[in-house]
Amino acid sequence: MRRWAVRSIASERGRARLPAPVARLLSVSLGLAMSLGTAGAAIGDDEDASLEIAERLAGAMRFETVSYEDPADFRGDPFEALFAYLAETYPLTHAALKLERINDYTLLYEWPGSDAKLAPALFMSHTDVVPVEESALEQWTHPPFAGVIADGYVWGRGALDVKIGVILWLEAVEALVAEGFAPKRTLYLSFGHDEEVGGRRGAIAVAKRFADQGVRLGFLFDEGGSLYDGHPLVPGRTTASIVTAEKAFYTVELTARGVSGHSSIPPASTAIGKLARAIHRVEQNPMPARLIPPLREMLEAASPYLPFARRFAFDNLWLTGGMVRRAMLSDRINSALVRTTFAATLISGGVKDNVIPELAQATINVRILPGDTPDEVLAHLEEVIDDPEIEIQGTSWGVGAPPARVAGPGYRLAKAAVQEVMPEVVVLPGLIPGATDSRHFAEVADEIYRFVPNRVHIEEIGGAHGRDERVAVEPLAESREIAIGMVRRAGAAVSE
Repeated sequence: MRRWAVRSIASERGRARLPAPVARLLSVSLGLAMSLGTAGAAIGDDEDASLEIAERLAGAMRFETVSYEDPADFRGDPFEALFAYLAETYPLTHAALKLERINDYTLLYEWPGSDAKLAPALFMSHTDVVPVEESALEQWTHPPFAGVIADGYVWGRGALDVKIGVILWLEAVEALVAEGFAPKRTLYLSFGHDEEVGGRRGAIAVAKRFADQGVRLGFLFDEGGSLYDGHPLVPGRTTASIVTAEKAFYTVELTARGVSGHSSIPPASTAIGKLARAIHRVEQNPMPARLIPPLREMLEAASPYLPFARRFAFDNLWLTGGMVRRAMLSDRINSALVRTTFAATLISGGVKDNVIPELAQATINVRILPGDTPDEVLAHLEEVIDDPEIEIQGTSWGVGAPPARVAGPGYRLAKAAVQEVMPEVVVLPGLIPGATDSRHFAEVADEIYRFVPNRVHIEEIGGAHGRDERVAVEPLAESREIAIGMVRRAGAAVSE
């Protein structure tokens, strides 16, 4: 059995306005670090089936379907080769479903249902992956595009983000077509080709296609949540994170201007100095923290599986909400779930070390908490920067979708599919700080969920966009069974 050091919500002692015995109990229970064991036995009874799925996933990962920031660098041939591979690997799906190419490289499959009164459902993923820096290649255990199966894992770029989603949804449909399943509800599969660079020609175009044709989705599933071992909120239990909300992606440009001249006779503050002062003020003055409804629902859903003190805290957020919020703020990862965040990610200014610059600019990446708005972000920045010489301009990547309901049919069917295969799993709603392609469907979908049923240890999720990205082989058969259950329930409208 492996043992991991995993963080949980931390406490902030001495500031809770609660009875002293309760406060002491909570502060101990909400300690920052703990040592815990993962589930000792690997899941998946059918090793042969898991290996077969792994081989198909590995095959898809051997195509270098990379998205680059510069559209001129885009290469279509690897995508075409991948699409041919998928058609050959999943022949029943490609024979039974209608396939439409959106802007050449995004795949949209339609499986018509027999009941036009039922709102369609969409299962999403994307085929593009982020690049791998040449300087990092030697640090990979196996080459990122070799699709190597070794030591119980499928290794390579796209294993987690997110060709596993493409494969699991196709595995599910292929199995259902093979058994003669006929959906009542129309089902769509959409696999974008540019999610890593914003989805402008992929997901955005698919959403527009739906809007133009009057298609209103009842619910959809995209990446964002998975099956996790080592989840810090519920130590020692496997969890299924069916994410109901995500933060919106927003970009702010700060511009400072000055008068150029020789650096030997400097002004009191150069454009770069003004900009540095503005960035410092942004970092030192965050927006207010809140426990938004999706986060409260996650804590309440976890409560029955926790020791008494944490159970008491999460069951009585009307009383303990302030303490829980402060505890989350003390941890870098948890703090991103309770407030809108700002990160200075790009900066430029100056042309020579002895020339005072005319202009200095910085890019602030903002992740907006549901309930906050871009206007509120700009108003906050103007207040905390408090400098008329700093220009502030915001650009949105798309509106944030409202949180989905845990009482909605999509959440219920996903939970049922998970618990049918893995009854011991703790199912949690929640919030992710990142943005997915699903945000582009806010105007054409009633409910947006983020869940692909692959299983991963919480400490391995950093491989997405990072080094040694990989997914375990042994759980893949059960992951496919859950995916089949989700697609079957969606098509049969059993949750209506």
